[in-house]
Amino acid sequence: MKLLWRLGAKLSGVQKVYAAFFLYALALGGLYPRLAEIQRSMGVAEGALGMGLVGTAAGTLISLTFGGPWIERLGARKILLLGLPMVAVFYALASFAPSPMYLFFGLLPAGICIGAVEQVVNLEADRMEHLLGRRIMNRSHAFWSMGFAAAGLIGGMAAQSGLTPHMHLCAMAVVAGLMTWVCLGQFVAAPSRPVADMPRSAVLAWPTLAIAMLVVSTLAAMLMEGAGIDWSAIYMRDVFQASPWLCGLAVAAGATAQAITRFVADGFVERYQPVRVARVLIVLLGVGVCAVAWAPSAAVALCGFALMGVGTSAIFPLAMSAAAQRTDRPASQNVAALAQTSFVIFLLGPPLLGWVAQSHGIRAAFAVSLPLVLLSFWAAKALKP
Repeated sequence: MKLLWRLGAKLSGVQKVYAAFFLYALALGGLYPRLAEIQRSMGVAEGALGMGLVGTAAGTLISLTFGGPWIERLGARKILLLGLPMVAVFYALASFAPSPMYLFFGLLPAGICIGAVEQVVNLEADRMEHLLGRRIMNRSHAFWSMGFAAAGLIGGMAAQSGLTPHMHLCAMAVVAGLMTWVCLGQFVAAPSRPVADMPRSAVLAWPTLAIAMLVVSTLAAMLMEGAGIDWSAIYMRDVFQASPWLCGLAVAAGATAQAITRFVADGFVERYQPVRVARVLIVLLGVGVCAVAWAPSAAVALCGFALMGVGTSAIFPLAMSAAAQRTDRPASQNVAALAQTSFVIFLLGPPLLGWVAQSHGIRAAFAVSLPLVLLSFWAAKALKP
C-alpha cells in the first residue's frame, strides 16, 4: 500500500487531472454493458427501463443546480475522494433494483455525485490549461473515454464469463475506491483563473444567450453519446441477437474511438480552429447515426458506434473551454450553466428514447437525432473564440 501511495505522489498536477477523468468514467461506466441483463431480470420493456434510468439525470440536475455552494465549501479534493467511489457504490446498489421505480431511486444519489464530480473535473482541466498555457481539455476528456472503454470491455468480459451484474459492479466499486485513493489522495487543486474565475454568485446557474448557443452546438453530440452508452448493448442484443461479449464491445467501440480522437484533437483545434473541427465531427456523427439506424450487420453497427464516438469526441470539451473562457460572469457559473443543460440532455434524453424504441423499434431511437445533427452543425459557430 505504501508503494502505491508513493506512485500516486509522483503524478504531476496534469496527470492527476487525467487520472480524475479516467476514474470518473470507470466508476460510472460499469453499469451500461450490463443493462441488457438488468432489463431482463426486471422483465420490463425499453420505455420502463428508460424511466428508471432517469434517476441519474434527476440527481445530476439537482447537483448541478443547487450543489455549487457545497462544492465550493468542500473543495475539489474532497469531492473527488468522496464522489468518485460513491458513484460506483450507488451504481452497484442500483443493480439490485427489482423494478424501474427502485432503479430510479437507486440512481438518484449516483447522479448527485456525478453532478459534483462533473463540475470539479472540468474546472480543474480549465484552470490547468490556464496554468500551463496550452490546451488539455480534449485530452482530459480522452482519459474519460478511456475509462469508459475500459469499463465497457470489463463489463463485456464479466458478462461473457457468467459473472452476475451485482458481483461485477460491487467489485468495480472496490477497484474505483482503491484507485481513487492511490491516484488522488494527494490531489491539490489548481489555482483559480484571475478575475473571471470568481465564486458563483447564485445558486441557479441560468444560461445566458451565448451559453444557450453553446448548448445547442452540443445537442446532437450529447444526446447520441448518451444514447450509445444507454442503448448500444440492448441494440446489439435485440437487432442482431449478439453475445454478451459483443454487447459489451458495442459500448467500448464508441468510447475507444472517442478516446483516440480526443487524444489528438487539441492539435487539430489549434491548427484549424474550433468551428471547423466541430463541424467535421458533427458530419461524422451524422454518418455514424445513419450506419447504426440502418445497419445490415453487426459489423456495420459497430463501425457506426465507432463513428458516433469520433463525432461526439470534442464537441462538449470545446464548448466547456468556450464557456470557461467567457468573461461576462464567473467562469464557474458559465461552466455550471453549460453542464447543467448539456449534461442533463446527455443523461435525460437517452432514457426517454426508450419510449421511441418501445413504440417504433430501437433503430428509430437513433434515427430521430438526425434533425438535431443539422441544428448542431448550424450552432457550431458559437464555438468561435
